[in-house]
Amino acid sequence: MELVTPGLGLLFWQALIFIIVLFILSRYAWKPILGGLKEREASIDSALQAANQARQEMANLQATNEQLLAETRAERDRILRAAQVSSERIIQEAREKAQSEGNRILAETQQSIRNERQAAMADIRKEIVNLSVEIAEKLLRKELQNQDAQKALVSDLVRDAQLN
Repeated sequence: MELVTPGLGLLFWQALIFIIVLFILSRYAWKPILGGLKEREASIDSALQAANQARQEMANLQATNEQLLAETRAERDRILRAAQVSSERIIQEAREKAQSEGNRILAETQQSIRNERQAAMADIRKEIVNLSVEIAEKLLRKELQNQDAQKALVSDLVRDAQLN
């Protein structure tokens, strides 16, 4: 059982070596180890803060993007409305212009028809006068073929001229 129970001398030396190692570690190793741990903890904290800050910046950027998107949509809608109003105005102007042009052409056509009608009526009157003169001439020639009829006509005309 001697192997299981340590001797007093062995315990003393083990305790002394443990205290010396503990002193050396506390003096030279614990400070760098604790400093490294504190440094690591600080870097983790700063990384977490940077991540939180980045998350906040991303949220701000997303809100800004949403706002810009909304402004862009509003601008697009405004431009589309303006284009629609402009196209409706252009179409209305084209309709009005076509209507006025149609009315002008119709008025010109009606005036042309009136002028043609008046010219045709004047030609018809001329023809009627010419035909009437020709008919009267033929009738007078036929009536006045003999000398007695001519003398009677002349005497009637002289008598009518003296009464007036």
